[in-house]
Amino acid sequence: MKKKCITILIAGVIGMQLFSGCGATGSDSQPAAGEHVEGGTVSPLFTGKLEENVTIRVLENDTAIERGYFAALIEAFNEAYADYGIQAVDANMDQYLDLANDGPYGYGPDVLYQANDILMKYVAGKHILPLPVETLDCYGQVPEAAWAAYQAPIDGKVYTCGVPVNVQAPMLYYRKDLLPENWPQEWDDNQNNIPDMLESWNDMFAFSQEIRQTDASRYGFMQSIYEVYFSSGYLFSYGGYVFGNNNTDPEDIGFGAADAQKGAWVLKQLASVMNEETIDDTITRNAYSKLGAGTYFAVISTPDTYTTFLKELSLGYQKEGLSQEEADAKAKENLVITTLPMLPESGDLSEENPTLITNKTMGGMNGYAVSAYTKAPNACLAFVDFASSYEMMMLRSEYLGIAPARSDAAKQAGEMSSLLFARLEEGNIMIMPSVTAVAQIWTPAQTFFSDIAKDAFRPAAEQKYMGSGSFQEGLDAMCKQIYDAIFTLSTSN
Repeated sequence: MKKKCITILIAGVIGMQLFSGCGATGSDSQPAAGEHVEGGTVSPLFTGKLEENVTIRVLENDTAIERGYFAALIEAFNEAYADYGIQAVDANMDQYLDLANDGPYGYGPDVLYQANDILMKYVAGKHILPLPVETLDCYGQVPEAAWAAYQAPIDGKVYTCGVPVNVQAPMLYYRKDLLPENWPQEWDDNQNNIPDMLESWNDMFAFSQEIRQTDASRYGFMQSIYEVYFSSGYLFSYGGYVFGNNNTDPEDIGFGAADAQKGAWVLKQLASVMNEETIDDTITRNAYSKLGAGTYFAVISTPDTYTTFLKELSLGYQKEGLSQEEADAKAKENLVITTLPMLPESGDLSEENPTLITNKTMGGMNGYAVSAYTKAPNACLAFVDFASSYEMMMLRSEYLGIAPARSDAAKQAGEMSSLLFARLEEGNIMIMPSVTAVAQIWTPAQTFFSDIAKDAFRPAAEQKYMGSGSFQEGLDAMCKQIYDAIFTLSTSN
């Protein structure tokens, strides 16, 4: 790994006064280890001098650690910066630590890797640093939609407090070898050599019904409707949204906006071809093994779980008698990841020859932030620049199957990354809001989606959602619960 010159890394930053909390100002003092400092430190940063002979603790994604990527990253970084005596180490902390509580006492990491909604909740308390991202190698290769996920307006200025690494959004995983042998004749009406169930939710619905009728032990499409991250996209596809003003105004809660009730109806229809495990997160947890065993034909998951699915499918083939080498090769051939099918404009999955609309999804932007409590901000910036380089993003994609946030890496990482990157640029991935209020959407939305799933298994006389009006009432009630959680019931507002 070629050593990068730190002079280039921080060129243009000399003399820039950025502060330890986004928008914070004050003295040069640094907290002693274990000393509590309200709202973060207030020292000038990125002044052009790289700290030497320092150790920076990096909190990484658990999967990256398990799959060996993180070890490769820190080994390469430590080699590149050995002359400066800078060493990056595993922070050895839970990936879901609370920096707001741990950081002020000196227990947090120096660099954090997390989803944008998790990292950006630390902005208000000044727990992460605004970064001079224009100086980073990745700056011109990352689209504005990705940078926007880490931007915060403060005192009339916009600060960027994180560096995007990979795009997260629901994708369709399916087993190519579980397609019927006659699919070119029976499931390719437009003769484009793509199975119909991959292009239209109506056809996926019909295909799932056929599988259930043929073999009661198997399923077509399976999804935990309870999972807000996966299910909210059906609402977005018909005009729903999380918060107004580009996800910055939590007073405007839009899950029930426009024709979002059609998306809720779609979810109930899909639940009817599943089993009651769709009511909670069971399917999300067992998707790997069930797809690998051939119990499920298709599921929804995120790009970074590709290697886990691949491993489970290989194990399934090995149980059938193949060697590991043969099983690995067969798994790579038959596990396919692609974008979600299109939805019927009407919301009716039983409609023949429907007018189709593009499926929108909730998405996230995973990336790095620098703790306001670090004593080596320039070394941390060097690590973030190194970790977001083309070479390291490509290596991360190789190890984990992620979709890089860099356009140059996304083009080289494979078809899946290119598809996901294109959806991001087209506005079909709605990035989770980077405001604290987003924490209040999950429980009310989970309750509503779970209730929709339950409805598919209730006796007809007891079903709650039987028409557009009842779905709209449910959505409106959910939005009110979210509003109350943010503005009425919360003690922090």
